[in-house]
Amino acid sequence: MSQNLIEKIAQRFAVGLEKGQIVHSGDFITLQPAHVMTHDNTGAVIPKFKSIGAKRIANPRQVVHTLDHNIQDKSEANLAKYAKIEAFSNEMGVDFYPAGRGIGHQIMCEEGYAFPGTVVVASDSHSNMYGGLGVLGTPVVRTDAAALWASGKTWWQIPPVVKVILNGNLQAGVTGKDVIITLAGYFNNDEVLNHAIEFSGNGIEALSIDQRLSIANMTTEWGALAGVFPIDEVTVNWLKNRQTFIEKRGLAGVPSDADGNGVHPRLNGKRITELEHNRPIADADAFYAKEIIFDLSGVRPIVSGPDTVKVSTPVSLMEERDIKINKAYLVSCVNSRVEDIAQAAAVVKGKRIHPDVQFYIAPASSEVLVESKNRGDWQALLDAGATELPPGCGPCIGLGAGLLEDGEVGISATNRNFKGRMGSKDAQAYLASPAVVAASALAGKIVQPSKNDLVKPQGELKEHRKPAQKAQVKILDGFPTVLRGELVFCPQDNMNTDGIYPGKYTYKDDITPEEQAQVVMENYDPEFGTIVQKGDILIGGFNFGTGSSREQAATALKYRGIQLVLAGSFSETYKRNAINNGFLVIEAPELVNDLRTQFDNSKLTIKTGIQAEINFEAAQLAVNGKTYSIAPIGAAAQEIIIEGGLENWVKSRL
Repeated sequence: MSQNLIEKIAQRFAVGLEKGQIVHSGDFITLQPAHVMTHDNTGAVIPKFKSIGAKRIANPRQVVHTLDHNIQDKSEANLAKYAKIEAFSNEMGVDFYPAGRGIGHQIMCEEGYAFPGTVVVASDSHSNMYGGLGVLGTPVVRTDAAALWASGKTWWQIPPVVKVILNGNLQAGVTGKDVIITLAGYFNNDEVLNHAIEFSGNGIEALSIDQRLSIANMTTEWGALAGVFPIDEVTVNWLKNRQTFIEKRGLAGVPSDADGNGVHPRLNGKRITELEHNRPIADADAFYAKEIIFDLSGVRPIVSGPDTVKVSTPVSLMEERDIKINKAYLVSCVNSRVEDIAQAAAVVKGKRIHPDVQFYIAPASSEVLVESKNRGDWQALLDAGATELPPGCGPCIGLGAGLLEDGEVGISATNRNFKGRMGSKDAQAYLASPAVVAASALAGKIVQPSKNDLVKPQGELKEHRKPAQKAQVKILDGFPTVLRGELVFCPQDNMNTDGIYPGKYTYKDDITPEEQAQVVMENYDPEFGTIVQKGDILIGGFNFGTGSSREQAATALKYRGIQLVLAGSFSETYKRNAINNGFLVIEAPELVNDLRTQFDNSKLTIKTGIQAEINFEAAQLAVNGKTYSIAPIGAAAQEIIIEGGLENWVKSRL
């Protein structure tokens, strides 16, 4: 059977498949990624790893630790935390990069961990960035990271795939950042939410790797779980140039897996040549859940926000609004590479930052800093009055110097402008390209670097339905073939984790399962606990479990006696937390829509009186005489549910 690129790469890194099994969207698989990266959150993963009972890392060459988030914090407590992480890394023999080397995602690219055609995960939402190099990069939660350290494996459900066809060429002065901001603002109704994106089209060959990395990075904000570019000549040439750079630099500082013979363990001629002759390519007749066709020639410099990526406005129109700014930022993993810094430097060279503006700059890595200094770009920014920060995350995530204060307005070449993320919740944050940020820092208000005509972007969305196929799922001992229960309908879309499990209990570490059960859904509907009964099946709306990553939003429902949750769709983080805790969640969008025609959706919790029957062997859900297809619950997910969660699954295999 044909496969798209996402499925092809997942197939390569899936383990434990039946003989001849071909994987597709919707399948649960056991995944053995090439690498897993954790950053400052390594400190939080370590106790999870130890609680599993693991004594050593299953594959030290798989694991990468980078310190990048809070590197400006020189407090005794943070330095002690960093020292503990480094000591643990050394003890376990894993690759470690200290504070100052750079942002973890950039290091993963520079040092060849994100190698085209592989699966690479990170305990960070912007691992999508690796897709700029043709890598299936996707985020995992901390429990997954601990399981990967201990076993080398985790589970993954292959998401539906959207083919984004980029045709035409970018106009002069338009960047990859403008492309992704435009896409997120144009298709802003969750068209790609919880999908993987596969980029194609005749416009791709003119996009540099830096531009591709920026676009892939912000597919996270667009709502996708991955954003993968094809592996083409641009990709291979970038690898060859990187190999040449490393050979000139030497292997000083390369972690312990270097072979000692002067050959880089990941970026070397043999591996690059093998890739050239064996690139994974989507089959011509591969299935895609959706197709988006977009004309790059219609993209112009654009600004996102304030406080959301779903609203974008051409900079030429923003100029007319006369929006004054207080702070400007050229920092973060999305737009602080050599090409980005050069664009900003070209704008400010020989000029001075507006006296009412503070302009903060930080390179994505120490290597980017060296190269930008050699080019003269870094000095041009400093001469213009920019304030230098060390290679790391910093203000992008509300840490360190230069945060937005009450009432301030900032424009940033970062990837996320959620209210309060970069400082005060009473500030406003806009996103733009490095050139727009630099021009605005000079003018003291949001302006375009050069005059551009106003053109409306052109895009088209096509949706495809895959014919239902009769499933025959192998059911493992201990997993039910059939499950029955009464449906309790909570129709709200975007049910957030605070509604499911109030934040005030999140860090109450001694709360018992019984107490969790008592407060579940308290913020959503105080009557919920009196309506549901043990053995019920909860059915929610679309994007169930959005919001924070608190695991109790899954465990509290489990402890309340809910057998499983059905919903139109789930937040991927919620889905991972649920299954990692042995609690099954299943998407059933058609059933949700049908129930909305039967019940008063103004009610928060509806005891429907309807019995549902789930046949896992046939991958079918029967309600009121109607049968709905569901994604097959494969062996990878069944094993975790049987064991009662991912930690127990790992323990049983140590």
